[in-house]
Amino acid sequence: MIYLYARISLDPRDQRRGVKRQMKDLHVWADELGGEIAGEWTDNDLSAHSGEERPGYDRLMAAAIAAAAQSGVRVIVAAYHPSRLWRRRVERAQAIEDLRQVKAFVAFESGGYFNMAKASDRSQLANLGESDTAESEVKSERVQRAALERAEEGRANGPVSYGWKRVYRHDDDGRVIGFDDIEHPVQAPIVREAARRLLAGDPQMAIEADFNNRGVPAPGAGMKRKRRSLTQNEDGSRWQQGSVKKLVLRKSNIGIRVHGGVEHKAAWPALLTDEQHARLEAMFEEGGATTASPGQRVHLLSWGEIVTCGPCRGPISVSMRGNAKRGSLKPTYVCPGKGCVGRNEEALDRYVEQIVVAVLSDPAAADVFKGDQSAALAALERVEGLRIRQGQAADDFADDVITRDQLRRITQKLSRQIAEARAEARRLQPVDMSALDGLVGPQAGDRWAKLTVTQKRRALEAMQLRVVIHPVSRRGPGFDSTTIQVGWRGMEIAE
Repeated sequence: MIYLYARISLDPRDQRRGVKRQMKDLHVWADELGGEIAGEWTDNDLSAHSGEERPGYDRLMAAAIAAAAQSGVRVIVAAYHPSRLWRRRVERAQAIEDLRQVKAFVAFESGGYFNMAKASDRSQLANLGESDTAESEVKSERVQRAALERAEEGRANGPVSYGWKRVYRHDDDGRVIGFDDIEHPVQAPIVREAARRLLAGDPQMAIEADFNNRGVPAPGAGMKRKRRSLTQNEDGSRWQQGSVKKLVLRKSNIGIRVHGGVEHKAAWPALLTDEQHARLEAMFEEGGATTASPGQRVHLLSWGEIVTCGPCRGPISVSMRGNAKRGSLKPTYVCPGKGCVGRNEEALDRYVEQIVVAVLSDPAAADVFKGDQSAALAALERVEGLRIRQGQAADDFADDVITRDQLRRITQKLSRQIAEARAEARRLQPVDMSALDGLVGPQAGDRWAKLTVTQKRRALEAMQLRVVIHPVSRRGPGFDSTTIQVGWRGMEIAE
């Protein structure tokens, strides 16, 4: 019984020509060898050196060992070349031992027939495979060294990323001598839109749903994938949960190339500012936008620090209150702990929003809430200065002023300093003023009315609004505004 196996490491377009060619040659060779073919197993576009799972190989070994364990059954595991079966020492040693126990055979179309029951054959096969392993390791070292050189020069590794397009440079004979990654006229605005909407308070799932409704292809659309989520379509054009987060948090968006955990100045143009990226990182680190779904926030003032109970200083939630028999239950802001206070949700929202719109209508309102951002801006300026120094070091290496080892040490040190300065900028940023973009001025009322509840809430947080609900002194219909305190940044508003 002959068990045929074919594998090829790289086939990004999934054309399967390599495994088909190997299997065709194996069939011709198996006919010459003699014996019944038990089956075919293949792994396409899978490396045997990287250690990634090979489902075809696993099924081959399971079937061959099970058959060889039967009395009187002669099993031959056949492949085009030893490197098609094994590249890793551990995997090869385990397979040789497993096949030894069931007295199976291993054969290769390129030459070699080994009886696993004989020590001399097992030794020869192990030595033959060792040369394949050494070849793979040497090749891996060359690839890694070339990847490091590309990173130090800020060049992209592999296909162009979403947001940019690749323009090739040619010599006088038309041969490609290099390339430049420039802004993609369609994809780059999508990256900026996603970042702007997140900073304005849109939930990431709402943005992803909007992109899908508009027919905006997701990053990686049209690319072959080894694995695809259950909800992804065939061409990979749908935006999935988390797609927007991955997109906006890429360091490449701010012109940074990361290799081995070390940051290098990229050769492509940035799509976002350092300030935008710092705010996005802080937002997701704090849990913002990560779990929000379209329409998840229904109530403007519930929970959080914005509204508190006067007597107990606890948070406020929403509950249905009123006369159930008369069918007049209405959403009400209440103190969930002790039930100290309660206010009609619609009335309190209207009262607070009137005050907010009145404040935002003043063109100078933005300066009131901005606070002192000089420290954060200084940290961001330090980031830019350090990145300029990285570029100067790369120029010095190109001009033979410094050695490659000196460039590596300089780059690593500056990368750590850049990471520390960016973290400091996030910590010192007092308020995310992007939530108020377009809201300040005479048209504040019209603009406010068009916002979603989530966007309104984010604006209130940017203003550091504080509302305190005190108990009413009398019972009866109507909204008593005298029991509501509204203020921000230590300034109280009285009506």
